[in-house]
Amino acid sequence: MRKIVIIGASGRDYHNFNVVFRNNPNYKVVAFLQTQIPGVAGRRYPQSISGPLYPDGIPIISFELFEDIVKQHGVEEAVLSYSDLTYEELGHVISRILAAGLSFRILGPAETTLEASKPVIAVLGVKTGVGKSTVSREVALELKSRGIKVGIVRHPMPYGDLEKAAVQVFHSVEDLDKYNCTIEEREEYEPYLKLGFYVYAGVDYGKLLGIIERENDVILWDGGNNDWSFYRPDFSIVVTDAMRPGIEISAFPGEINLRTADAIIINKADQARKEDIELIKSNIKSRNPRADISIVASEVSVDKPDLISGKKVLVIEDSPTVTHGGLPYAAGYVAAVKYGAQVVDPRPYATKFFRKIYMEHPHIGPVLPSTGYTLEQLRELEETINRAPVDVVLLGTPSDITRLIKVNKPVVRVTYRLKVIEGPSIADYVNMFLEKSKKKLL
Repeated sequence: MRKIVIIGASGRDYHNFNVVFRNNPNYKVVAFLQTQIPGVAGRRYPQSISGPLYPDGIPIISFELFEDIVKQHGVEEAVLSYSDLTYEELGHVISRILAAGLSFRILGPAETTLEASKPVIAVLGVKTGVGKSTVSREVALELKSRGIKVGIVRHPMPYGDLEKAAVQVFHSVEDLDKYNCTIEEREEYEPYLKLGFYVYAGVDYGKLLGIIERENDVILWDGGNNDWSFYRPDFSIVVTDAMRPGIEISAFPGEINLRTADAIIINKADQARKEDIELIKSNIKSRNPRADISIVASEVSVDKPDLISGKKVLVIEDSPTVTHGGLPYAAGYVAAVKYGAQVVDPRPYATKFFRKIYMEHPHIGPVLPSTGYTLEQLRELEETINRAPVDVVLLGTPSDITRLIKVNKPVVRVTYRLKVIEGPSIADYVNMFLEKSKKKLL
């Protein structure tokens, strides 16, 4: 029996275990080693999901303790199961594993992708913050306009009680409270629910699949970070970022998505230089010459422009985009500049937890990440917001954080929609998908 650890971030790691290791007597998973997500280590993967080979479940421990766990348990192999790594970061992780004497492994799509009986269209990214969900929502609305019932499946974000979160079905916004969803989960689920779609997520995507197939005609996989889909797509759309030329071929596993895409969207073209867009086009064609390419703008607007014009604002951005996503800012800051607001840097007013985030991610601009995975983190988010001497809070995240914390200032919300500048439209891509998967639709 080979002793292994699975390194992840409460998502791909659990899925890989369920599909490959859960009922495999040739392996013993000693621990899940967590990274990227603050405050989620120290739990156990429950026996109700881990299966009979793990009657006590599996400990979830911080990756910082990797070397100690290896020595204590005689671990022989480490399985990397998380995304959003630059190749430099990936190289450092591999070196750390090999330096501890272990073998290193990555499970590929052939081993980890489940087959669905209903057509699957996947929207993936080359890196966090490219605007995947904006594209996904447009695809969902296009399918809905044709009378097709589409279920939205999100990449997992089970940061609370794993047993209760094993299979999550969201039919309304109220279900977000039912599952005690974090801000990050709400950021991804809430916009779809408000548009009338059902959203599915959780821990066990094998069990989840049967429910999704019963309730829908088509499955839309809205990818997390830059991971590939858990369900084999019949058609995949991959989103790149015109503001970060080169990231499409320098991040893992984003380049895998790029190489396997049916269609590639270059997003945020309205904010980028023409030469950068041409470089991205060249990189795409060198890796995937068969893919269709579209160039799009992400048009930003706010619900109350008069409240922020000329005013001091605190900009709150979705946490993954400006932390491990590597962007200094996102839609909130873009909106602040567009509408003539004065952005106030939140750092002088940050609590201890957020000061630590800024130290760990020095690239972050004058914005506040919407980090709130635990009640204590939510309390510190509330305190940081309310300390800031501003007129308005500008909410770049799509989640209504006022459902979770008390904000002592007016809140203005940012929205953004896709506009195709060049290449096939979303309707064109939906046509291609439906043609490619017509046998499954019968």
